[in-house]
Amino acid sequence: MDRLRPRNRSLFSGFTNSEIEKMEKVLRETKGQSLTQDFYQKLTKSFNYSSGRAGKPLVKWTEIESWFQTRLQESPQVPENELIFPPGLQCKEGEIVRDPSELEFEARSSKDEAWYDVETFLAHRFLSSGEAEVKVRFVGFGAEEDEWVNIKSSVRERSVPFENSECSGLKTGDPVLCFQERRDQAIYYDAHILEIQRRMHDIRGCRCHILIRYDHDNTEERVRLRRLCHRPRS
Repeated sequence: MDRLRPRNRSLFSGFTNSEIEKMEKVLRETKGQSLTQDFYQKLTKSFNYSSGRAGKPLVKWTEIESWFQTRLQESPQVPENELIFPPGLQCKEGEIVRDPSELEFEARSSKDEAWYDVETFLAHRFLSSGEAEVKVRFVGFGAEEDEWVNIKSSVRERSVPFENSECSGLKTGDPVLCFQERRDQAIYYDAHILEIQRRMHDIRGCRCHILIRYDHDNTEERVRLRRLCHRPRS
């Protein structure tokens, strides 16, 4: 959740503002160096899975490649990246993650306890308690929605959607990230699996019924695998 070489080098006009900002950020960080097909495909997956692309056509990796090549031709000298990323971001006690530029992150908002994709880390600070916080901008949101969040408890590597073939590996008690759909919202919450009703797969993929309990309010819901994501290992 198209893998042909591009034939038309004109710029794709369907990118969202947050996607363009992210690509501009990559240009600054790479300083005009050539990027690989694997990078374009990973970035495409990130865009297509983000909440900001909900209801919009899927992006193809060739369209992203075309955007970068056109921008590099227009402006071969890319300025230095001016954004701040907190040094030594820790996932858990004593463990330092890999180079942050190689990773994608999600953060939990204090406003609704839901997890959102991180567009940019803007700043960091240390509280009097010794806890570290980062100021994040969420994908698809403007500066007015920026938040300070706790690094240890509310920032992690981005969760990845399950593939249809992975349902056989699920078991009761597994932690997951679930896409919750309501009339007035569609966002991601942490949850745990309570029960799995195995069903035969068909042309549409996994048809199993999975009962989950949301961690933030203990409500339960029966969902399909397509609404679940792997939570990163803690």
